[in-house]
Amino acid sequence: MTGAPLIGLTTYREQAAWGVWDQRADVLPTQYAEAVEATGGVPVLLPPVGQVGAADVVVGRLDGLVVSGGADVDPARYGAAPHPRTAGWRSDRDAWELALLDAAAAAGLPVLGVCRGMQLMAAHAGGSLDQHTPDVVGHEEHSPGGDAFGRTAVRTVPGTLVAGLVGERLDVACHHHQSVATHPGWVAAARADDGTLEAMEVPGDRFCVAVQWHPETAADVGLLAGLVRAAASYAAGRADS
Repeated sequence: MTGAPLIGLTTYREQAAWGVWDQRADVLPTQYAEAVEATGGVPVLLPPVGQVGAADVVVGRLDGLVVSGGADVDPARYGAAPHPRTAGWRSDRDAWELALLDAAAAAGLPVLGVCRGMQLMAAHAGGSLDQHTPDVVGHEEHSPGGDAFGRTAVRTVPGTLVAGLVGERLDVACHHHQSVATHPGWVAAARADDGTLEAMEVPGDRFCVAVQWHPETAADVGLLAGLVRAAASYAAGRADS
């Protein structure tokens, strides 16, 4: 693992129980770290930090960033009132991840957004969300409820980076009741058969990709491998500068 790129993974901050403990904890499903390690990266967890300038310090030490899944984004972040089904947003996490995205953009750091991560990245760009996707598409297949993933057929847009990483069509694991409505500055990279935007990317040479599905649940999807390769190139370029 000598020289392997360092990949930051943003985390939840929730009440959690393990062993004899039941207290506030910084947590993330193990699949994220395992997928990063399996594709040649070194994972490091990034809990919410409120100190001014902390995001710049963190990004300065990373080679890549994953903005992971989690609770709904605060609708105030994109100028909307909460839908009755929008709940559980975490202002501290929103603020931290938005600061990380600012720092990552300034540094040209490779970034992958997953589920909530994609939604936050759209809001960061000045976009908006459909706060309850079943209202738009008329079904709940993207999030069947509980701790189960929905299976969604996705078709990628030819010529996009996402298409090059995962192919023309694939079935993905989804768990989202919200989706991206507008995404200024981003290119649509994949859609579900019902029209839901399932992936977007920033045009140009930088690896900046976001997906509604959960690539950490399937190592053969290729997105995390693509991030790790981009992170390795980023680290090499920084070492040469």
